[in-house]
Amino acid sequence: MAVVIRLARMGSKHDPKYRVTVADSRRYVTGKFLDILGTYIPTPKGNDKKIELDLAKVEEWIKKGAQPTDRVKHVIKLAQAK
Repeated sequence: MAVVIRLARMGSKHDPKYRVTVADSRRYVTGKFLDILGTYIPTPKGNDKKIELDLAKVEEWIKKGAQPTDRVKHVIKLAQAK
């Protein structure tokens, strides 16, 4: 079983919102997941924050062997830059 950290789309049409999730790579993207690490909103409106990410959990899962996707690596870098 390969564990990956990836984005799962949750928003409505023309208003994307994503969850940063940890899941088995063989599962469907929005299917069962092991953990939720945070949210990513590419186009925040009003009081929404662009990135809410638990960096401690992210590091813990990476140490356990979870592989982040390229987009998630970018989101992690943005969260660390704050």
